[in-house]
Amino acid sequence: MSIESDIAPLDEAAMAAARARLDRLTKPPGSLGRLERLVEQLAGIIGSPTPRIERPAIVVFAGDHDVTAQGVSAYPSDVTAQMVANFVGGGAAINVLARAAGAELVVVDVGVAGPEVRPSGGTRLVQARVRSGTRDMTVEPAMHRDDALAAIGIGRDVVGELIAGGCDVVAIGEMGIGNTTAASALVAALTGRHPAEVTGRGTGLEEDAVRRKVEVINSAIERHRPGPEDPVGALAAVGGLEIAALVGAMLAASEARVPVILDGFITGAAALVGVAIAPNLGPRLIASHRSTEPGHRIVLDQLGLEPLLDLELRLGEGSGAALALPIIRAAALLLSEMATFDSAGVSGPSEAR
Repeated sequence: MSIESDIAPLDEAAMAAARARLDRLTKPPGSLGRLERLVEQLAGIIGSPTPRIERPAIVVFAGDHDVTAQGVSAYPSDVTAQMVANFVGGGAAINVLARAAGAELVVVDVGVAGPEVRPSGGTRLVQARVRSGTRDMTVEPAMHRDDALAAIGIGRDVVGELIAGGCDVVAIGEMGIGNTTAASALVAALTGRHPAEVTGRGTGLEEDAVRRKVEVINSAIERHRPGPEDPVGALAAVGGLEIAALVGAMLAASEARVPVILDGFITGAAALVGVAIAPNLGPRLIASHRSTEPGHRIVLDQLGLEPLLDLELRLGEGSGAALALPIIRAAALLLSEMATFDSAGVSGPSEAR
């Protein structure tokens, strides 16, 4: 099985038209700051000078990691399935934030270990498990290449179905105990940074445990030698099933000219894989926030993305992406609903001083 992607560059004509309209609105030029750059990006992604965001969805992909046996997490791997059940039951932070943002929430079990979680509430659960967790990357590749490609395909299918149903912006998140270890290994492999530069506390490790985490990542990288020349191979060697599904989700949305809102460090690591596969993907991604994970700043710099928020988040689940959604929707509305100087009868900036 192979992977192909056909993502177009941003629509420059739509961006130019959006810029021209922004300068005619009843405000000083550039006075909306970062929002104006966001509006231009949305216009380029969607291909319309007046982009609108009306049907947001948040998709959370979940998977487990056998590398937790190496003591890289403050929580046991059982918590992944427990949190998926919490998502489905409506009791997690992302449930609250999705409701506040007016977004549909979809949870996808792409690689959780243990018995399948049963639907129990209003949150949609997709059971699409490739296998019950990845293998221990310090001993063998985390996944077979076909497993990674299958998980990418699941991400594509779930998001493709949402877009076919009218979704016009996709926010992505994840859940998986041990996945900051996988993400750190991926980031180190794809950027050439030392694991110590991109590895943080994750769910709340103490300093000695962080050092152990770096050693584990070093061991996996030395064993498998993953690199940017084969992004799917790197993903299979040291990544995760939920990270692979995130790659597929952002590829599918970007191919359909639907904006993708990244959450934190894990989704950023997936974005590095996606951009290595399809270089035109990068400009179609919106960074919701900068997390406290040290590797996240490196990821954002590598992707050339400017985060909208910096709230010291390190939760995952799509929480940062959900918080950014209202800002993104508001930015689009400013362009389409604000009056121009001409329509409002307001004098514009004088050309003669």
